[in-house]
Order: sequence, then structure tokens, then C-alpha cells
Amino acid sequence: MRTLVLNAGYEPLGVVSFRRALLLVLNQKATVLRPFAELTVHSATEEFEMPSVILLARYVRIPGLRKVPLSRRGVLKRDAHRCAYCNRSATTVDHVLPKSKGGRDCWENLVACCLKCNNTKGDKTLGEIGWSLGFTPRMPTSADFTLRGADRLEPEWNDFLGLAQAAA
Repeated sequence: MRTLVLNAGYEPLGVVSFRRALLLVLNQKATVLRPFAELTVHSATEEFEMPSVILLARYVRIPGLRKVPLSRRGVLKRDAHRCAYCNRSATTVDHVLPKSKGGRDCWENLVACCLKCNNTKGDKTLGEIGWSLGFTPRMPTSADFTLRGADRLEPEWNDFLGLAQAAA
């Protein structure tokens, strides 16, 4: 079980194990905003609700929180595993401006690509081969990219993630 951690300003900070969340609650560093329905943890003398969402008691600033780290997996996820050039299933990542021509490793220069298009494009620019992109690659901003430790979002978190997006 995983628990969503919110900052004192209701900003999502990340995801922790329920054990870590329970320790934060027991040490009065966080409060439970939403428990998992009908799930409890038992100790020798007490029973505790399993936290699904917790709110930290004080504000914690994490530098670079809004910057999404670049990864191959992240680029494929951003582009929904579809090739940026032909829209087929993508398994590789391509530099729009090739590294040999000064292209950098950044969200704005990387796209998901199928193996056939990647081999055809090689180290050419889009202008050299007459191709174009149907979108402008950007760093993703949705909660599933900015939440540290979250591979997938739990349905119980939707109300709380909506608060953060409305405030942004």
C-alpha cells in the first residue's frame, strides 16, 4: 500500500509506504486526511487506520520539486508510447536535433520513436528528410510525473491532486 503525502499547503510532495506514513502520523508530524476504506493495522494494544492521504504538519520546501527528471521511460510515458513521426508503437527515444549536430538531452529535444523511424532518421534533422512533428515536445507537468515515487495514481487521491492543480 502506498500513501500520498501533501505539504502543509496541500501540494503533493510524493508517495511513501504506508509504514512510513503511519510513523509520520504517530510522531505527530502528519495527519490522516483520507484512510483506505476499511483497512486497519493492528499493534499489540491499538488499531490504526491505514492512511491513503496524509498532510504534513509543517511546510517542507523541496528544491527542484517542479522539475521532472529526464528519463527514457518518462519520454515514452509522456508520448503515450507512440512514435512522434508515424504514430505507431514506440520503443526507442530519438533526438529531434541529433547530438552530432548540437542536440541536447532535454525534454524539448527527445521524442518517443519506433525503431523503423529511428533507423531511417539516423543523425539527420527533420528538415533534411522532410519530416515534421505533430506536437512541440515539452517537460510534462501532470501529477503522475511530478509525484516522487508514484508509478500510478490511486483513485482515492484524485480529490487531493485536483486541489493542487486548481491552486497552480
